[in-house]
Amino acid sequence: MPPAIPPTEGIKYAGSKLKLLPHILELTAKVEPKTIFDGFSGTTRVSQAFAQHGYRVIANDIAVWSKVFGDCYLLSPHPREHYQDLIDHLNSLPGKQGWFTEHYAGDIKKPWQRHNTLKLDAIREQIDNLILNQHEKAVALTSLILAMDEVDSTIGHYASYLNEWSPRSYREMKLRVPKLIPKTREHEVRNSDIFDLVSSIDADLAYYDPPYGSNNDKMPPSRVRYAAYYHIWTSICLFDRPTLFGKANRRADTSDVLSASVFEEFRRNDDGRFIVVEAIERLLRQTKAKHIILSYSSGGRATAEELNEVISSAGKLIEVVEVDYKRNVMGGMRWTHEWVREAHEPNREFLFLIEK
Repeated sequence: MPPAIPPTEGIKYAGSKLKLLPHILELTAKVEPKTIFDGFSGTTRVSQAFAQHGYRVIANDIAVWSKVFGDCYLLSPHPREHYQDLIDHLNSLPGKQGWFTEHYAGDIKKPWQRHNTLKLDAIREQIDNLILNQHEKAVALTSLILAMDEVDSTIGHYASYLNEWSPRSYREMKLRVPKLIPKTREHEVRNSDIFDLVSSIDADLAYYDPPYGSNNDKMPPSRVRYAAYYHIWTSICLFDRPTLFGKANRRADTSDVLSASVFEEFRRNDDGRFIVVEAIERLLRQTKAKHIILSYSSGGRATAEELNEVISSAGKLIEVVEVDYKRNVMGGMRWTHEWVREAHEPNREFLFLIEK
């Protein structure tokens, strides 16, 4: 019987693994780990599910908002009731003109309507004015991000905005206490580049879902990166009023030159090999865990043949799970030659269980 899927929370996210959770948990249960390293935790949905299944989790992501989510869901020593008065107080604040209203509200082709950014400005300023501990601040910020995500006027990211207001943008944003996970293990939350961390992590299983770049050769090198898709969440967490640029008012530090991940790299090295393939190989080799679950999309830059070669050089491929998003078909095990052939079809996602 497959493992039960616990409830998780998160923002709209281009790389969300919500639909893959049943398969991730099923593969995980087969190797019975005690500690799991989630190397690219993103919205932390997978880490939340791991924690609720009783595993000790080490969650890591380079995005500051991901660390806030991790602190909120994985590290809180208090029950949800502890935070209710704080959330009620923040909800009661009158709106206030501020930095977010100035840059992200007003006419159409903005992420939010003015009535919601006024609340955002008032609440975000108050979070810094209150005397909050680390856990209270993480819960308040997570609640604020979730509330703003529910009333945005976007297609799910913040690199461009809709031409007309979305129906949800007319609603009034309201904070609620996130669904915190009761603390049964001493989890860890990191905020590092994966290669600064991976060789020092002691875990039984590593789960990797890198931000793969497009395999479209016509995609220009100046395409928007993951850091730029979710730049507003960084600004809400840091409240640093950064320099902005472009029509979407992106943070200057999310420009392609500054924020590109090696896993989003589209170029080849001097030997003609894709740089992203080298990065995956390096990641698998430096991982100390006995088992690895690697997530890969057929839209990624690495070809199936290259990825299969990299996996084979790093360890033994135990099982492959395939998901066809176009038909919404979830398959079971695929033998090596089958997955390599089928990976050329679009809209496929694969989970690889690797034994080192």
